[in-house]
Amino acid sequence: MALQPHYNLVPRDTYEGPLQDVAARAGLAALPYHSLAAGFLTGKYRPGTSPDGVDSVRAGGAAKLLESERGQKLITALDEIATARGVAVPTVALAWLAAQPTVVAPITSARTVEQLPALLAVADLTLTPAETNHLTQASS
Repeated sequence: MALQPHYNLVPRDTYEGPLQDVAARAGLAALPYHSLAAGFLTGKYRPGTSPDGVDSVRAGGAAKLLESERGQKLITALDEIATARGVAVPTVALAWLAAQPTVVAPITSARTVEQLPALLAVADLTLTPAETNHLTQASS
């Protein structure tokens, strides 16, 4: 049996806490969806930019996150770890999610074939406890 919560570095309170505790006690696996926060955790949204092919609702949500101190801290932390590890930002965001208790695999999708390598690379990236903690703190 498994749960499929909406969970990532942005809305952590939707899963962390009572629901995650129940999953752990019952031996349930979690397969979170919206693992990249509608594209925000891919790093493609940056102040003053508007990625091609992105609808205004999605871009508007990302803009609100970018305007917040929390959103800026989170993107900075993702960038730091991605650069240090030589991987793409979405790989790091997915690796954080995969490192969370009860999570067996994040659900994500690619809009283009070019996006696939960064998503598949999560299978080869294990974050250190310090990296995981850095992202957890940045997203708090």
